[in-house]
Amino acid sequence: MSTLDRYYNYIDGAWTGAETWLMVADPATDEPYAEIAEAGLADADAAMAAARRCVASGVLSAVRPARRVTWLLAIAEELKALTEEAALVLCRENGKSLEVARGEFEEAARYFEYYAGMADKIEGTSIPLGDDYVDFTSHEPMGVSVQIVPWNFPPSICARSLAPALAAGNAVVIKSPEISPLAMTFLMTACERAGLPKGAVNLLCGKGSVVGAHLVKHREANQIVFTGSVPTGQRILRDAAERATPSVMELGGKSAAIVHADADIEQLVDSVKAGIFFNAGQVCSAMSRLLVHRSRFDEVVERLRALAEGLSIGPGIANPDLTPLVSRAQLEQVEAMCRRAIEAGATCVTGGERVSGTRGYFMQPTLFTDVAVDSEIFQEEVFGPVLVIHPFDTEDEAVELANGTPFGLVAGVFDTYLDRALRTARRLRGGQVFINEWFAGGVETPFGGVGLSGFGREKGQEALYSYVQTRNIAVRIKGA
Repeated sequence: MSTLDRYYNYIDGAWTGAETWLMVADPATDEPYAEIAEAGLADADAAMAAARRCVASGVLSAVRPARRVTWLLAIAEELKALTEEAALVLCRENGKSLEVARGEFEEAARYFEYYAGMADKIEGTSIPLGDDYVDFTSHEPMGVSVQIVPWNFPPSICARSLAPALAAGNAVVIKSPEISPLAMTFLMTACERAGLPKGAVNLLCGKGSVVGAHLVKHREANQIVFTGSVPTGQRILRDAAERATPSVMELGGKSAAIVHADADIEQLVDSVKAGIFFNAGQVCSAMSRLLVHRSRFDEVVERLRALAEGLSIGPGIANPDLTPLVSRAQLEQVEAMCRRAIEAGATCVTGGERVSGTRGYFMQPTLFTDVAVDSEIFQEEVFGPVLVIHPFDTEDEAVELANGTPFGLVAGVFDTYLDRALRTARRLRGGQVFINEWFAGGVETPFGGVGLSGFGREKGQEALYSYVQTRNIAVRIKGA
């Protein structure tokens, strides 16, 4: 019998074990920490069947919307009550700082509060067709929403799609990331304590190539919501095409910030610290490229060298500036990309390799200059604390460089002249553009990409309409 802490799947309102268990390691120590029941195909079928029964019963969609408001608000309160316990688990399984882990659960609760405020406001329209007709629209739930959650912010990203799905009256089957699945179970505990109907929410931890692939091809799936890598998203879309299953895709990014000659450098440095070193750079919308006007280039490089070399590094429980990467595989991938960049002729200003003398998955904060714009490190997502800094001479050149990748998730502009900042922002390719603060915005602001960064929008009011389909009803009220 294992002595590790055990966690379970949640199917049809019950916690379920398995014949096999997946081990979860602590990224700060490379030691086994806990294990979770490994879901198989039978578990996936059971979860989908439970969600379909819930949909068919109308217990979510046919009730007065005010009932869904009550459920969502109750989930938010239960999450707040669980935050301290859950944050400790998230910190240890994922490697992120305890402070960030707390913030992630606070944000998760905020998603449920926000969409609770919209659950009773999903209104249709009346369309005038003359005296002989009454014509109106209604927004109907999609049905069963399959949601595949990544490992970098599991509770927050899960809540981001779960809350609007429930607000709109859908049942949900969630596939958690097998390398960081534990903290997500606290969302299910909150849903259970809030009195959500059986089958409304189901959580499975299984291998993506097995359980995830089965769910997206499942005949009961009415929608797929995926956040993760481009290759996995492309495979999911190919499977979704077989049944023309509607999908929301939030994929990778290689986001650039443009620093004009008149930018406030202090403001910039603060944004770089958050933009590329927050969560060890494991953020799809990270500031991974910094395009700096040549007149400020040397100054910015030296300021950022001082920033990077002054960051504290350690386990998340100590709340350092830089925490470990999530896994050994992720560390090896990031370090390998840095090594190839150096071999290709890039200048490593600082960092470039793992932190020595530790068993954990720690990567040094890394800055590169002298990078070819067609190189891997300039074009491809690293998903680690690695920043490429590149000079430009004109606004047109900066925009061309920023837009010069297949991605288009977010972008940024730093400038004290608002007219130029806005003009530049309008030319940038991305679903969200920050001016003078990376990660500006919040739960209320729509988020999503273009190009290889995906399609559809999460967050904000706009996201709710990804979880409904519009029906039109036309009534002839007089004889011909």
